[in-house]
Amino acid sequence: MKVGPDIASIGALLGDPARANMLTALLAGQALTAGELAREAGVTAQTASSHLSRLEAGGLLTQRKQGRHRYYALSGEDVAGVLEALMGLAARTGHTRVRTGPKEPALRRARVCYDHLAGELAVGMLESLKARGLIGEADEALTLTAAGETFMAALGLDLPALTVSRRPLCKGCLDWSVRRTHLAGALGAALLDRFYGLGWAVREPGTRLVRFTPRGLEAFREIFGVTPEEPEAQAMA
Repeated sequence: MKVGPDIASIGALLGDPARANMLTALLAGQALTAGELAREAGVTAQTASSHLSRLEAGGLLTQRKQGRHRYYALSGEDVAGVLEALMGLAARTGHTRVRTGPKEPALRRARVCYDHLAGELAVGMLESLKARGLIGEADEALTLTAAGETFMAALGLDLPALTVSRRPLCKGCLDWSVRRTHLAGALGAALLDRFYGLGWAVREPGTRLVRFTPRGLEAFREIFGVTPEEPEAQAMA
């Protein structure tokens, strides 16, 4: 008899195109209604309800009721990490969409992954933090060093509040578009929130896209030493 976790059942849940579209829509970190997820999946409300019930029973989704509506969200950051990794595997093995959207280059540059920054900027940020000894890496595990604690505090992060959480402070998440690791965990989420708070970046409504303002991009470059091309930032005030 086989022992250990049953990955086949998870694979079956992820293998349906409609369910896959629902799950990737929730990678933006926002809870969505059944109707919104039905539109994302391109199915009827009745079919969406059946899919959502299976995803919830399988532990991939959670729901909460607010007024007359039920909102669905990914059950945890680990689900988002698996989805990002599968998207990277699909890209590497040639299983890509026939047509890419006009926002594809911008999404590759900077997007939200559940609640932290992903894309070229995020990968560059983590590599910079590791190169400067602010984040250590051993056996693929990430840790914030003493120098890193000083750096993050100077950036305005409340580290004591982050460390009391049951959530890992630093965690690597395989980036689907760059195929290298970006920073997740409580620290990754706090950094993205800080970028929003400083006015460096904004979320484009209804998408995973994160757009940096020219001022924010310049600050990001100065602090993290990341200098990818960002032509669309020039259009922002």
